[in-house]
Amino acid sequence: MATIVDIVTQAIAPSIQAPYELVDVEYGKMGGDYVLSIFVDKEGGISLNDTAELSEIISPLLDQIQPDPFPDQYMLEVTSPGLERPLKTAAAVKEAVGKYIHVKLYQAIDKAKVFEGTLLSFDGEELLIEYMDKTRKKEVTIPYQTVAKARLAVKI
Repeated sequence: MATIVDIVTQAIAPSIQAPYELVDVEYGKMGGDYVLSIFVDKEGGISLNDTAELSEIISPLLDQIQPDPFPDQYMLEVTSPGLERPLKTAAAVKEAVGKYIHVKLYQAIDKAKVFEGTLLSFDGEELLIEYMDKTRKKEVTIPYQTVAKARLAVKI
């Protein structure tokens, strides 16, 4: 059974062309409203003009989906993934090498399920992250298949 996110992704992905990149699609309730959030990025970031232009491309595509996958009225939000952009694919993780990232795991490593640090390397199989354990720098090797979620993080 395809989810709303799957259906929307298939409907809009071919129309989001370079320089734009479809990063993520989320559908859920925010307050009393259902919101379909479409996260799009491009080199150098997304402007308000970009989001307006993309909304005009995406909105009619959503109206053409048959049968209508939306059980309720919803608001369309086309937005930038921001500073904490999700890393949904191995390719996205590879591009994040050298950046500060946040990783949640399915299985704990050294009793920890969350790591935040600099991604030193990623070979498609394992991530090597340098992180701070109190005052000491440590490195952890994380098998990619144990990663539940990964995103860029803001270092505080």
